[in-house]
Amino acid sequence: MLKIEGRATKFCDQISRRSFLQIGGLAMGGLSLPQLLQAEQQNPQRQSHKAVIMIFLNGGPPHQDMFDLKPDAPAEIRGEFQPIATNVPGIEISELMPRVAGMMDKFSIIRSLVGSEGRHDSFQCCTGHQFRDPKPQGGWPSMGSALSKLQGAVDPSVPPYIDLSQKMAHDPYNIKGPGFLGMAHAPFRPDGEVMSNMTLNSISTVRLHERTRLLEELDTFRRKVDQKLAAESSDNFTEQALGVLTSSRLVEALDLEKVDPQVRARYGIDDPTVLGFDPKMGYQALMSRFLQARRAVEAGARMVTCSFADFDYHSDNFGRGRKVIPLLDQGVAALVEDLHERGLEQDVTVIVWGEFGRTPKINDKAGRDHWSRVHAGLLAGGGMPAGQVIGSTDKWAEAAVDRPVHMQEVFATLYHNLGIDPATTTIPDNNGRPQYLLERQAPIRELI
Repeated sequence: MLKIEGRATKFCDQISRRSFLQIGGLAMGGLSLPQLLQAEQQNPQRQSHKAVIMIFLNGGPPHQDMFDLKPDAPAEIRGEFQPIATNVPGIEISELMPRVAGMMDKFSIIRSLVGSEGRHDSFQCCTGHQFRDPKPQGGWPSMGSALSKLQGAVDPSVPPYIDLSQKMAHDPYNIKGPGFLGMAHAPFRPDGEVMSNMTLNSISTVRLHERTRLLEELDTFRRKVDQKLAAESSDNFTEQALGVLTSSRLVEALDLEKVDPQVRARYGIDDPTVLGFDPKMGYQALMSRFLQARRAVEAGARMVTCSFADFDYHSDNFGRGRKVIPLLDQGVAALVEDLHERGLEQDVTVIVWGEFGRTPKINDKAGRDHWSRVHAGLLAGGGMPAGQVIGSTDKWAEAAVDRPVHMQEVFATLYHNLGIDPATTTIPDNNGRPQYLLERQAPIRELI
């Protein structure tokens, strides 16, 4: 491992500059940057920059209060919310989602999602697999990790898989990692100490002097690396790693201070108290994450994941829904509108969903309980046909009666939009055995 030599001064968090500048110290889940870059380059063919943004609605969003309302059902089924017309004739969604309704021609709704295992876990939404499925040693990789392996980085200074989700108190909710692919393909989480190490906030004159000296050390290091590269071509991965450490591309993409105020306002203002939870629990409805996700894919990310709020409404389903669903409506509508305005609607696919739905019948606490038989999802972009509803449920939204769509079919569609054929693409596991990405490999025909 190459190091920048020099006096071992310390950051304010007691991490030495020398340790921080050891290649492999960017805290991307513990990965080594040279290993990451070497793994990315194992795939010599680079494809055009297609990307996926997944909005994970942890807890199980109530499909019958958002995308599949049943106004003719009994009161204990239909609930308190009314359907409203969208700008596509014949399609109605919840009155709490007027912005999405006004641009329904840019979305597709799947009302007949099946295949949920019913666990409070992001595993299925991240990997497409179920817990009870046979799994290779090391476990299934999440989709972002698979993309990191198959397609590598668009830009050497931007990780291909970025997770903008908060750290959630219920650990199974947290976005899943690389499985058998290893930490070289783990999601990069740009928060906490990682971002503090990548920015220059609150610099004293002493720290500024140290930064100046650090630049001098970097210049010396570059000269040494250039000399070494002439004799050892394998060190080009270390050279690229240095580029990641010294690039501001990702930091600038995630920094919203310089964003046009009108664009920023379109997405809404973060209010960490909106759910009444302790912010440390990680279930806030942070509107800025939608904008950061768009900027991250523009910077070069292939997949960005983002959790939003919490939908485990066993009680007060309608009171909580009135607070959270309009915020989701605003964030998703702003994101998709932005993608269209920036000419990204052919390249970036947006998927909004949770791990399961909620019970048709309202319980005695005015809540809805877990329901895995059917749920709903919202898709946009990716060059897909839009302005449509796929599938339907019975009169109480408790089962799919027309065109059941398995969750793996959604994954097959996402891969298709990225230029990857899951019917022919495999990744070797830890034992060298080729593993297909999915068992169900046909994309959703209505979206192709």
